[in-house]
Amino acid sequence: MKPIWYFVGLILLTMGGIIFLSGIYLLIDPPTVKTVLSETHPDIWWGAVMILFGLLLYLKNRKVIIN
Repeated sequence: MKPIWYFVGLILLTMGGIIFLSGIYLLIDPPTVKTVLSETHPDIWWGAVMILFGLLLYLKNRKVIIN
């Protein structure tokens, strides 16, 4: 059986990729109405953090230990 952290890593990797790609899209085609801190591009930062953490969890828990 795979540990739960394997699946959490996959979910974080997927959601982080979606958020990161939407941030790249908004960087290329900016919206007309801007929010207060839109210049910092938080979707790109949080997407990258989620991708890195999800990749860490995925790679750490991908092997099955058989006793």
